[in-house]
Amino acid sequence: MKAIRIFLFVLIAGLSLNVSAQEPIDSVKFFQDESIINATLEMDLKDLLAKKAKDKYLPATLTMTFADGTNISEKIQASARGNFRRETCYMPGLYLKFHNTTSPLMYKLDKLKLSNGCNSGDEAGQLVIKEYLAYRIYNVLTEKSLRVRMMKVNFKDVAGKRKPFTQFAFFLEDVDAMAKRNGMVQIKGTPFLTENTNRDQMTLVTLFEYLIANTDWSVPTYHNIKLVGPKNDNTVRPYAVAYDFDICGFVNPPYATIDEQLQDQISSVRERLNRGFPRTMAELKIAIQLFNDKKSQITGLIKNNEYLSSKEKSNTIDYVEEFYKTINSDKEVNKIFVEGGRKN
Repeated sequence: MKAIRIFLFVLIAGLSLNVSAQEPIDSVKFFQDESIINATLEMDLKDLLAKKAKDKYLPATLTMTFADGTNISEKIQASARGNFRRETCYMPGLYLKFHNTTSPLMYKLDKLKLSNGCNSGDEAGQLVIKEYLAYRIYNVLTEKSLRVRMMKVNFKDVAGKRKPFTQFAFFLEDVDAMAKRNGMVQIKGTPFLTENTNRDQMTLVTLFEYLIANTDWSVPTYHNIKLVGPKNDNTVRPYAVAYDFDICGFVNPPYATIDEQLQDQISSVRERLNRGFPRTMAELKIAIQLFNDKKSQITGLIKNNEYLSSKEKSNTIDYVEEFYKTINSDKEVNKIFVEGGRKN
């Protein structure tokens, strides 16, 4: 009996040492890792889904299991976010707040957006994966882009009043963290016209937004665009960073709508429309060369994603190929990006 007690003491002590020996998550390495995280988020889902109150943080427990088997479970806070999603979807997008005394291992993640499905089910999951891939394509083209980390999340109601459901989701890198790794800071509040940002970067962003058929962005109003620049040099034109691609043609969700001001130009979110200002053919050729150089990487992201269905892979690859056919035709490039650029 004494021997058993000693064995149990040693076992428990060893487990305690292993838990305490776990290092806090490195917020940079967290987004460098491309492996999926299996997670459980347990909270008052009834309150969250009934009210979808923005900026009202609810207590939650997040458990993350990483590819190497490491398991972390800590108490955090969660809040609904986004106007459209809170009004339209069964499940709103979330902010997860890790900056708590109860989450020492997740603490450095600070506060992150969790992008998840609008509804439960396979179709919603496929949409999440395609938006994730849009971010990954953007990452291939420029470091001045927000990184993402794929998740598979089991949502559980702490009171057991709502049926658990599992969704694909992804974490979105914090804007300040992205700016920092580029040696810059985020610019807030100061109004900038589109053409007063870094011209080369704006050309790249315009082509990328055209690739994914996203018209829902604006530099002057900071709508789905962030700006970053050097910390102590306001003479340098800021760099535009695009985000929020959930209603673009590349993702093509059933609830996507077109701004009424654009309905005389396109009738579907799948139709591409250039929302950038005119560029010279010489400028465009430089940007197009980058897209061509990265083509195999871009299509590889889609082909090699194990969670995207075969049908979606085929449709998405075809959609990307249409973009490449356009940008490799001088006639089309001149028509769309030189003569067809915005006038105001």
